[in-house]
Amino acid sequence: MTLESTAGYAQEAPDLLKLYESISPEALHRPVWHLIPTEPSRLLDIGAGTGRDAAHFAAMGHRVLAVEPVDEMREGGRKLHSSPRIEWLADTLPALARVRARGELFDVVLATAVWMHLDEGQRAEAMPAVASLVRPGGVLLLSLRHGPIPEGRRMFEVTAAETIALAGREGLQCLVNTVTPSTQANNPDVTWSRLAFRK
Repeated sequence: MTLESTAGYAQEAPDLLKLYESISPEALHRPVWHLIPTEPSRLLDIGAGTGRDAAHFAAMGHRVLAVEPVDEMREGGRKLHSSPRIEWLADTLPALARVRARGELFDVVLATAVWMHLDEGQRAEAMPAVASLVRPGGVLLLSLRHGPIPEGRRMFEVTAAETIALAGREGLQCLVNTVTPSTQANNPDVTWSRLAFRK
């Protein structure tokens, strides 16, 4: 049986809502935080999960489209973070058809802890879709997980080099490429590539 890219998240939603909310967005995104605009901007959070990051950005004055495919996560996030600056939407990679149909461009597009759920073909399809949502001069922020795959999850080992090459084909210039340890103390074998691109 082939697992879906979102496998495991619906069942674990109650625990994940607590876990994700305990992580500081500023600490998590420290390597790319300088690229988040200080003036009110339009942000797209792909795989928004609990809405932790979306809520933080909304509190900074940004308007956020929070895209989350798992109903249990999206509805849990909506209850936790009911800011008028956050709009929730159900949509999925690689196509992001509902987001793209809106015809919007975003100053910042985030895909945090999402990319490694896509297989090689899906990643090749997803990058043009995601890049098309970044306005000229805007940024794309990605994180790639490296390490043991939790039971019941669908993940792939994705390299920064592959991701940079895919982004380059879409006119995205790499600004940040760094590796950080996991923010979760119980994951010593997990590291993350933090990537940032400018269009």
